[in-house]
Amino acid sequence: MSGSSESKADGKTMRAAQYHPETKEVKVNQVPIPEPAEDDILVKIGSASLCHSDMMLVDGAIPAEKPVTMGHEACGYVQSTGANVKGFKAGDAIGFLYVKGCCFECKGCQIHNLNCENGKAVLSGFGTDGFFAEYALVDYRNAIILPEQLNVKTAAPIFCAGVTAYHAVNECDLKSGQWLAVVGCGGLGQLAIQYAKAFGFRVIGLDINDAILSAAKDAGADLTFNTMTDKEYVEKLQKATKGGADAVAVFSAAIQAYEGAPKIVGMGGVIMVIGLPTKPLQFNSFELMRGLYRIKSTATGPPYKMPPAIEFTAKHNIQSQVSTYELEQINEMIEKMKSGKVTGRMAVVF
Repeated sequence: MSGSSESKADGKTMRAAQYHPETKEVKVNQVPIPEPAEDDILVKIGSASLCHSDMMLVDGAIPAEKPVTMGHEACGYVQSTGANVKGFKAGDAIGFLYVKGCCFECKGCQIHNLNCENGKAVLSGFGTDGFFAEYALVDYRNAIILPEQLNVKTAAPIFCAGVTAYHAVNECDLKSGQWLAVVGCGGLGQLAIQYAKAFGFRVIGLDINDAILSAAKDAGADLTFNTMTDKEYVEKLQKATKGGADAVAVFSAAIQAYEGAPKIVGMGGVIMVIGLPTKPLQFNSFELMRGLYRIKSTATGPPYKMPPAIEFTAKHNIQSQVSTYELEQINEMIEKMKSGKVTGRMAVVF
């Protein structure tokens, strides 16, 4: 791996972990510290975490045209601001979302910023430089002051995985005491379990890895099932829930996880689509017509939806299980992510 382990003393360059599409390699390079445009905050990154979606860049599912700094989950400190920035000052601890180039105001942006009708929306870490770097640019309209309860060194996963998990659980529209099945209990699923318990729901964790299921139990899951080794898990789940879960939130990106969801959802329940397989999903239209279940989906969403998620996270002390690394260990992190054996979230702490 190339690149220095320390920033140069000139104060004009920084270390950044960049994906090189021409060689399909990730390298730590010395690159210029970016200059903030009028709507930008220059952030001194405190921590940046690896998300499963980042594998879509490395695997070529989201193509890159030139070397790009990876990462879209991070938090840090305001270093400097552009002329239009309001509500933030140097030294503030902040978290932030990751879509740039959008207007934040049109009808499309009110649904998801990638739907912007006026600008050219791009994802940090994919279409433009992201957050696995000592400094990064963030549109101030994507940012929020970090509550005191959240540690800038460990809160990075909250600003993709956490906000997504909160919306997924909240938008299942369950009532206290109802059952939520969480399919895929890695870092994202474990956050969903914590949110669900804080809402007062009963939770079932499903995965194919016993170590991950143990972490799901630690996160608060009432029941757990290994869907690969327990051939009777569907019957057991239906018995425990008296007919199936009131909602099934699928955080796994495996097609098999979605194929199993209709078997465990109760009559008229919700299947929440979160994990993003590379191939299209298929559901039985006759089952949908009969109202056996409904399909919903959500994501990190526009920034106006972020404050309730962050407030709830701080109030209920929702924590991501984070293993910390140096930036030079980025390829080790990627290999562990690909192995499917990671039980929590992996973050670079600067």
